[in-house]
Amino acid sequence: MRLAKLLIAALLLWSLYWTAAAWGLKTGITAWFAEQERQGWQAEYAGIETSGYPSQHATRITRPTLADPGTGTAWRADWLELENPALWPGHLTLRFPETAQRLSYFDQTAVITAQGLQASLQLAPGAALELEEMGLFSAPWQIARGGETVLSGSALDLRMVQTETPERYRISGEARAFTPRAAWRRLLAASSDLPEAFDALTVKMTVDFDAAWDRAALEQQRPQPRRINLKLAEARWGDLRLKAAGDLTVDESGRPEGEIALQAENWRGLVLMAERSGVLPPSLRSSVERVLSLLAGAGGNPRNLDIALGFSGGYVTLGPLPLGPAPRLIIR
Repeated sequence: MRLAKLLIAALLLWSLYWTAAAWGLKTGITAWFAEQERQGWQAEYAGIETSGYPSQHATRITRPTLADPGTGTAWRADWLELENPALWPGHLTLRFPETAQRLSYFDQTAVITAQGLQASLQLAPGAALELEEMGLFSAPWQIARGGETVLSGSALDLRMVQTETPERYRISGEARAFTPRAAWRRLLAASSDLPEAFDALTVKMTVDFDAAWDRAALEQQRPQPRRINLKLAEARWGDLRLKAAGDLTVDESGRPEGEIALQAENWRGLVLMAERSGVLPPSLRSSVERVLSLLAGAGGNPRNLDIALGFSGGYVTLGPLPLGPAPRLIIR
């Protein structure tokens, strides 16, 4: 009898805790939306409901809409669901609908559809909610614009994991069966037998930011990269293969300095792709091919090329060839 009373008391206490935590989560979400509106965002939703008793909280936000006029970015979906263990709300799983989501940047809108799309967040205890680990995973997905599929794939796996140094994160990504739209394939094809999908598309790097990622990164200012250690980036598409590795430093204006080593197989196809995509002016193609041909021949295999992509003084070079101004690496 005494044991039964203890169990009932424990159940009542847990139920009170679960209810209070659910109320706190709902109140916190409501306050966050209100704060974004106060700062000039469009931040709306149709309703919030919480379920999952007794082991977790599953909070569904119906028809959320977020728009930041400062960056011109907006997102909306039919619903967004946040799941977390009842004992600690900082281990979040965000589940997205399989219906269309719309992501806009000023007047450009992409329609995203995906199966099993979810994001995981592990946040450190504390008011700052510092990011310890983040992941984005999906089964078959596609991005469309103007009614036409622009990009698609069979699976997506992106991860960002904090290291012992709070501002340093390991970042990795893999897109399986990554498929550009047919018009791009026709434009970029260096040969008629270029396959529909990439054979491999992966990246592994370590990035040092000027601050750790926490709630201020979304509400105030994004942390900016200051050092990038690219361990490996690899793309294989038919007979075209490209690998890259190297180190860059980035100043406060976003200008990179450093060198990325490139290994290219069937490099002439990559030059053709660069010309057709507008990266390489047609007037420079013959000169670039002559120089790269000499460099490739010096390596013993005229089809393959080992060369450095250099960044210095705001400009970028490919081996001895100047390519023009370097891109600014700034997270908006």
